[in-house]
Amino acid sequence: MRAPGAALAVAWLLFAVPLAPTFALSSLQEVKAGYVPSDAWLLARDGRPLASLRIDHQVRRLPWTRLPEISPALVRAVILSEDKRFHEHDGVDWKAAGNAAWRNFWGGKMRGASTLTMQLAGLLEENSKRRGRRSLLEKLSQTAVALRLDRQWSKQQILEGYLNLASFRGELQGIAAMSRGLFGKWPDGLDERESALAAALLRAPNATPAIVGKRACAILKDMERPGECAGLESLAAVALTGGLRQAGDTPPLAPHLARKLLAQAGQKLPSTLNADLQKFAAASLRQHLAALAKQNAQDGAVLVVDNASGEVLAWVGSSGDLSDAAEVDGVTALRQAGSTLKPFLYALAFERRNLTPASLIEDAPLTLDTGNGLYAPQNYEPRYRGWVSARTALASSLNVPAVKTLVRIGPDAFQQRLRRAGFDSLSQSGDWYGYSLALGSADVSLLMLTNAYRTLANGGRWSPLKVAAGDNVTLASPATPCSEGGCTGVFAGKARAAFTPAAAFLVTDILADRNARAGTFGLESWLATPYWTAAKTGTSKDMRDNWCAGFSRRFTVAVWVGNAAGKPMHDVSGVSGAAPVWREVMDWLHRGEPNSGRPRVASTAPSPPAGIVKTTLRFEPPREPPRQEWFLDGTATSIVRAADSRKLARIDYPADGAIIAIDPDIPPTRQRLPLRLSAIAEKGWQWRMDTRRHGRADRPTTWLLQPGRHRLVLEDSNGRELDSVSFTVRSIKGK
Repeated sequence: MRAPGAALAVAWLLFAVPLAPTFALSSLQEVKAGYVPSDAWLLARDGRPLASLRIDHQVRRLPWTRLPEISPALVRAVILSEDKRFHEHDGVDWKAAGNAAWRNFWGGKMRGASTLTMQLAGLLEENSKRRGRRSLLEKLSQTAVALRLDRQWSKQQILEGYLNLASFRGELQGIAAMSRGLFGKWPDGLDERESALAAALLRAPNATPAIVGKRACAILKDMERPGECAGLESLAAVALTGGLRQAGDTPPLAPHLARKLLAQAGQKLPSTLNADLQKFAAASLRQHLAALAKQNAQDGAVLVVDNASGEVLAWVGSSGDLSDAAEVDGVTALRQAGSTLKPFLYALAFERRNLTPASLIEDAPLTLDTGNGLYAPQNYEPRYRGWVSARTALASSLNVPAVKTLVRIGPDAFQQRLRRAGFDSLSQSGDWYGYSLALGSADVSLLMLTNAYRTLANGGRWSPLKVAAGDNVTLASPATPCSEGGCTGVFAGKARAAFTPAAAFLVTDILADRNARAGTFGLESWLATPYWTAAKTGTSKDMRDNWCAGFSRRFTVAVWVGNAAGKPMHDVSGVSGAAPVWREVMDWLHRGEPNSGRPRVASTAPSPPAGIVKTTLRFEPPREPPRQEWFLDGTATSIVRAADSRKLARIDYPADGAIIAIDPDIPPTRQRLPLRLSAIAEKGWQWRMDTRRHGRADRPTTWLLQPGRHRLVLEDSNGRELDSVSFTVRSIKGK
């Protein structure tokens, strides 16, 4: 029986030699260099993995595994199952080949004799994916390649190459993908039972758990471990259905940024993110949102930027499993900005010399006539403070003074300046947004907001942000993670002056003034850091979003808290929702950790730029305490006196040119028009409606609506006209 088998083996060799390929056989290092995992990885600035992303969905491959990192039990199981004389033959097991050929020739049970080396040769051949049995010519060619492979590669290299390139089950290719996908562990941790199951899959990758368990038991017997067969079929059933699978080892610390940056299988992209800071910021956000769960706050985002370089140091897009929409990236989502736009409004007013930090603005009820009706802004707190300085108005985030400032500036001028500061999402004209733009009715992203505050920190100079580390950026490692929606313009564009250094300094000084914001936030709040910082909070309509953005000399930190679905929160403001996270992240950045080698970072108040002067200031009457105040050169004053009430008096409501409709569904006697002044009336002042006097102006007064055109006049005690407006009342017929 041995002679025919040997003769056939020689015949195989005679045919195989002329069919041997002429191309140079790759080395193990060349094969490893061409091996591409199905995932891509986002790395921190120090090389630590932050997140992984599956790119190739046709096959599942993990990073190459070296032979010393593979369980010896698995290596033994594979050799016993696939090639018992692996260490003895020269790439082809001639004895097994001859016996198989003889048996097949005489019509016996078909059986192959491929060695591990021959199988590796087939895996290395270009376009050699198996589709059924190989033809005789393919077998002969594979035999010739195996002989060459055995001469050029060591046995250890052959084993390593085979175990990394072989398909085990379904999409799982390579020992690492199989081990993680089926058993939830890396290859070095596989025991004898798991190793036997893995080896059994090599011959029948898609076999049922019963067949896999039966074949694995036979392998265990060859390994002289027959006692391990008990329960093997059950283990196979659990493993093959994914019951042992676990999450990947790469922590999902920056999944949102990973999805924006990673585009190529096998890619390992270094980013500018700080791994420790990213982890801390995410934990801080989750901790505070968990405490706010009963107040219907489940989502949030954090962004940290280096002021000088523009490098993004942390990008936390959501609260993870606390959120019902964890896939939504809160860093780039567009949401109403709330009061966070006020600093840019006052910076423009200071730059244009419409205001100084000492200018008085009246915080009192206000009604403005707009093209869409009447607009009556209100403060966050249901009270008004009368005449306040611009410093107090901005630091305490008073709404009415901000709207009055925008009336003076003009919505168009403000919208254009916001665009220059990086808010490219404000694509409509200023008139489209109206006066509510002063209170942040426009949609912006946390990404845009952070860079705009960084612009203030840099003396009013805007420049793009950066997330990909290194200067040599290729298509596989893009410089910009996104360029539309909330990312528009953030990562591209030339550096430019958004505000003058002097105007940026004045606003920055106000945002750092804890005394000026004490009326709203108190002297001790989350914004009052022991080192120098400038910060602002904001809350959108119905408490749907709240923000906290601010900067130290080196870092800018911004936080958003809300709900991805836009649902309102319950009694959660910027200072109670976003500010605690902002403070914790800012503290982490500055306190340092000597044990880990992270130094402490100091932050002191910036020096004033050219064109800024400081003057001792007092108010008459003393509406605010005396102080040292900063001014643009040429606007300084040492005394701020309240204007005479005659100079301030004007009719606030109705507005000049207003059109008021009589509602046919409301009884006429119930439809009365309130008459309001912008200042407290002096004794003896009177209202005159058309030709008749209509009562005293120093007390609440209403007027019964009558169709037609009317003229309302404010008169002093001597009957002299102080102000007047004209308006129209129209009657609408009931249906």
